[in-house]
Amino acid sequence: MKRSIFPFVLIFSLFITFFSCSNKPKRSRKPVSTITILPQAKNYIYGNNVSVRVQTKLRNGEIDNIKLIYQGELLKESSDLDFTVSNVKLNELGRNTLNVTATKTDDVSNSRSISFNVVSDIIPKKYSYTTKKDYPHNRKFYTQGLEFHNGYIYEGTGENGSSGLFKVNLNTGNTVLQHLLDEKYFGEGITILNDKIYQLTYRAQKGFVYNLNDFAVIDSFTYKSKEGWGLTNDGKHLIMSNGTHELTWLDPSDFSEVKKVQVANNQGIINYLNELEYINETIFANVYTTNLIVQIEPETGKVLSEINLEGILNMYTNPSDTIDYLNGIAYDAESERFFVTGKWWPRLFEIELVESE
Repeated sequence: MKRSIFPFVLIFSLFITFFSCSNKPKRSRKPVSTITILPQAKNYIYGNNVSVRVQTKLRNGEIDNIKLIYQGELLKESSDLDFTVSNVKLNELGRNTLNVTATKTDDVSNSRSISFNVVSDIIPKKYSYTTKKDYPHNRKFYTQGLEFHNGYIYEGTGENGSSGLFKVNLNTGNTVLQHLLDEKYFGEGITILNDKIYQLTYRAQKGFVYNLNDFAVIDSFTYKSKEGWGLTNDGKHLIMSNGTHELTWLDPSDFSEVKKVQVANNQGIINYLNELEYINETIFANVYTTNLIVQIEPETGKVLSEINLEGILNMYTNPSDTIDYLNGIAYDAESERFFVTGKWWPRLFEIELVESE
C-alpha cells in the first residue's frame, strides 16, 4: 500500500505560512494629533491672545516633526508629542483655522485642522434715519449697483433678459443713456473708477468695463469667486462682495486678487454682503434680505456701525406693488448726500443718518 503524504504537506504548508507571517513588516501607522484652544469659547475676540495645545499619539515609529500653522503662517515646529504655544494673537476677523501636520521619520504624515470664529472687539454704533428728499425710481429696475457721479445716478440692474447699465436723471428718474446686457447675463454691482464703469455678473464669473461717456464696452474680465454681488472702489482697487462675509480687493489693471477681508461685528460673522459704496475711507454694504446697512472698516473688516432703514418705503407702496429688498447705496461726496433705493422700488431716497440711543 502506498502511504499518504497529506500530513507532511499540511505541516509543511503551515510552517511556510507561519514563517511568512512572522517576517512580514509591520504597517506604518499615521500619527494622530489633536488641537485645543485655551480658554475654550463659542466665539473669540479680535486682538485677544489664546494658547494652543497640540497632542500627538503614535502607534509605532518615531516622530520627526510637528508643525502648527495659524492662518497659513507657521507658529511652531517641534519634535515633542505634547506642546503648547502661548500668547497667540487673534489678528484676523471671521473664520480662522489652525492646522497641525505631524510627520514620522519614515515620512508617513497626517494633518488635522480646526476652525473657529473671531468677532470684533467693538460694539457697532446704531443709526436710524430721516428722509430729506425722495426722487422717482424706475419700477422696472432690479437694482444691483448704484452710483452718483457728476449730478447723475448710474444704476446696474439684474435679472436675465432685463439686466443693463443706465445713466439716470436724478430729478426725473428718466434714463438718458443705457447699455443692455445679453440675456444670458444677470447683471450685478457697478463702480466708477478713472472714467470707466466696472460691472459684475451674478454666476458667469465675468465682468465688463465700459467707457463712462458712452457706455461702449472696452474690456471684460473674469474673477475666481463663484458669484459676483456688489462692487465699489477705494480710488486704487476694485472691492467686490460675493454674497458671503468676505470682501475681495482686485487690481483693475489685471483683475488679480490683492487681498481678502472677512466682515464681522461683536456678535458674529456678517453674511450676505451685497451692494457696496466706499464713503470717507469706509465701506457701506447692504445686508441682503434685510433693511440693514453696515459700515465696515476696510483694514480689518470690523463693523463700525449698523443703519436700520425699516419702514422707509411704507408710505410709497400698496399691497399690489411688486417690490423686492433694499439694495442700492450712492454718495454725493461734494454735497455729502446719501442715497438709497431697492429692487423694483418706486422711489430713491436721500437720507440723513440719526444715531440711536
